[in-house]
Amino acid sequence: MASIKKYKYGYRAQVCVLGERDSQVFRTQREANAWASMRETEMRAEAKKSPKDKHTLRELLEKYRDEVSPTKRGEAWEVVRINKFLRSTLPIDKPISQCTSEVLGIWRDQQSISAGSIIREMTVLSAIFEHAKKELKWIDHNPVRDVRKPSSPEHRDITITRWQIKLMLKAFGYSPNLRIESISQSVAVMFLLALRTGMRAGELCNLTWSNVHDKYCVLPKTKTVKRDVPLSRKSVRLLNKMRGFDNKSVFSVTSATRDALFRRARDNAGLSGFTFHDARHTAATWISRKVDVLTLCKIFGWSSTTQALTYYNPKAHDVSSMLD
Repeated sequence: MASIKKYKYGYRAQVCVLGERDSQVFRTQREANAWASMRETEMRAEAKKSPKDKHTLRELLEKYRDEVSPTKRGEAWEVVRINKFLRSTLPIDKPISQCTSEVLGIWRDQQSISAGSIIREMTVLSAIFEHAKKELKWIDHNPVRDVRKPSSPEHRDITITRWQIKLMLKAFGYSPNLRIESISQSVAVMFLLALRTGMRAGELCNLTWSNVHDKYCVLPKTKTVKRDVPLSRKSVRLLNKMRGFDNKSVFSVTSATRDALFRRARDNAGLSGFTFHDARHTAATWISRKVDVLTLCKIFGWSSTTQALTYYNPKAHDVSSMLD
């Protein structure tokens, strides 16, 4: 209902529709009445809209980013993806109802990234629309479910050879007899420890001395669940090399710096075709020769034995020697 009141500088028009209020000051009473009538009609029409026509895709993405993403382990990665969506060709400032499976299909085809990256981005979008459906009640159907995903890329089947490791260590300026004095040498030890334990790059970058014990390391925050990583005698010796380098952080290096130094060392060594993460593949292959599959899953934090097949890549001649 509209209300017109005399105001210091004219007439103040106030409108209230279903609890929503709006007001404005006008020079004349006639102008105030006209605006109030028009605004009340607009507000009633807006109130009748369904949530999917009322809320924009931008609202949904920003709401999810600010309220849901912070509760997840992969918050940083997810926020980067959502911010990318906000700059994309998606109908960001249009009602959610206009973000149909056809529109999403066009967006998918415009991406100049790998099939794996597209699948990951579509997974994030699907989670966001599921949240809008189940929690916010803004939509009654998730449009991402009707969009075909690209074929999943084949799992990487790469293990780093010992001669490649030697060349990498030389490029890092690392020697077993030298004291660790540079970040590059710290990354070299991190690389060796990844090969011995299967710890991920992010886990190693975040490793602190308070979580290093005599025969194991505690990883309180991982990609999946908290886990304890057993340490072999060689792993313990590698960690001891880092004592005194930093009082809190074991390796004192960020993920970005680790990535840059690893790439530079690999290029300087004249090598290619593998990444730091392939050290985890290599470690799984090496450790699998010493433990059973259930223990292997426990060490690597896998909830299912089928996940071991992604990382466990023994060569045929290695299996042959086990059978002799």
